Amino acid sequence: MTTVLQQLFNALALGGVYALVALGLTLVYGVMKIPNFAHGGLYMLGAYLSYAGISSLGLGYVPALLLSAVVVALLAALMERVIFFPLRNAPHVQPMIAALGVLFFLEAGVQLIWGADFKQVAEPIPGILNIGGVTITWQRLIVLVASVVAMLGLNFFLRRTLTGATIEAMAQNREGARLVGINTGRVGMLTFAISGALAAIGASLIAPIVSVTPAMGEIMNLKVFAIIILGGMGSIPGAIVGAFLLAFAEVFGGYINLDFAEVIGFAVLVVVLAIRPQGLFRRAA
Repeated sequence: MTTVLQQLFNALALGGVYALVALGLTLVYGVMKIPNFAHGGLYMLGAYLSYAGISSLGLGYVPALLLSAVVVALLAALMERVIFFPLRNAPHVQPMIAALGVLFFLEAGVQLIWGADFKQVAEPIPGILNIGGVTITWQRLIVLVASVVAMLGLNFFLRRTLTGATIEAMAQNREGARLVGINTGRVGMLTFAISGALAAIGASLIAPIVSVTPAMGEIMNLKVFAIIILGGMGSIPGAIVGAFLLAFAEVFGGYINLDFAEVIGFAVLVVVLAIRPQGLFRRAA
């Protein structure tokens, strides 16, 4: 029973990170209808910026995380304006190819600056907690709390602020939003900025737990696209539920075979989509 509780907590922490990254991708798809394959590159860059902030600039963990989120948010907004905005009326395949190009460019840039070897971000609070026989690392507790706070903050922003309402309106009907006076270009940049910040926060939270590598963005890309497809493309509740479902499938799938834990997660995705092709939280057209 103790082992099950231990893995339950690990799955919740991992699901929190997946949810943050998937929410950013969901926002971009919901508002812009762009499957942003560069999203994994922003995630990867966020981890490296946190590493650089701590190891090179001598910042604390929280300032490094915030710096990473701000820089990646600005880069994502610039990417929307320079790359995706000119392609807004182009066939869907062109933004997809452009996004892949950005992903490979970011990977090459990171390897040029930091090299291809693994990097490790030091835990801000080393050590473990023992709660009722369940061993919990401080970092996983930080991950879980911070991800929940970030998700609640995003929900408040989207539901309770005027700017958030414009994002919701544009997600529902882009042309209608433009006709009522919403600056769709500015909303698009803001959406990309939020998406980049969420990806960087998720990467910075999990960086002390996993090794930071240039390829981590490609792996996360596969996972978050699986998550948003599972939850229903453009569905925020679906992204959150899908993230935790994938995390639970990976963690508890390790009991069956540790080497195939991630494969088991994708097998769950296939089974769910075979039953409900439109995803869990999206109505069939």
